[in-house]
Amino acid sequence: MIEEPVRVDTRGRVGVITLNRPKQLNALNDALMDQLGAALLAFDADDGIGAIVITGSERAFAAGADIEAMADWSFMDVYQSGFITRNWETIRRVRKPVLAAVAGFAMGGGCELALACDIIVAAESAKFALPEIKLAMLPGAGGTQRLPRAIGKAKAMDMCLSARMLDAQEADRYGLVSRVVPDAELLDRTLALAEQIAAFSLPALMAIKASVNRAWESSLTEGILFERHALYERFSSADAHEGMRAFLGKRTPLFQHR
Repeated sequence: MIEEPVRVDTRGRVGVITLNRPKQLNALNDALMDQLGAALLAFDADDGIGAIVITGSERAFAAGADIEAMADWSFMDVYQSGFITRNWETIRRVRKPVLAAVAGFAMGGGCELALACDIIVAAESAKFALPEIKLAMLPGAGGTQRLPRAIGKAKAMDMCLSARMLDAQEADRYGLVSRVVPDAELLDRTLALAEQIAAFSLPALMAIKASVNRAWESSLTEGILFERHALYERFSSADAHEGMRAFLGKRTPLFQHR
């Protein structure tokens, strides 16, 4: 039997998506990206899910795009098929928090997929690189745009132009990842973080994610206006009033995600 390129599971209010092409180090082909996108959108539409985790194997989160599939493509092949735009960018439509649990290699498209997530938890074995220059290519799934925003222009240029690989500790110092944990604890620690996040009010989580993303993509003035409007909207939320009353009453809030 041919295994599906992604596996899907749930842990309470957390949806878990596991990239599942271990022999190819989870190289990202169209079939995998189609199923990943479908799983992300299904969890995003599920009222019972508050956060999503994407993970790979111990050896690789994802070793990059499937070069064998791409080697003979022409300009018209990628242009007419909407390569990357058609399915790799589905993650941009997800409004709930998405966490990447990264062990082993996150190369090329794998690094770009991690960058597209909201939080990256890296195992001590994690290694990050954008080595497309070795193929006379360039990072084209957001790498040249998200990486400078995450770690600054100078370090992003270094990684993109020299194919420099960062280990987990370097990635942590540069601000590429959110936290580093022992390999044996990667999934448990990421799931615990996701469960903690998912327990909060979902509309508030979505508003925070949208506001932080707006900071990446707009001027400070526009971002402040967006944030202020998002804050005002919280006052129409039952959860926000429950949270404040619970705080004043020194009790645990009971969020209804409304």
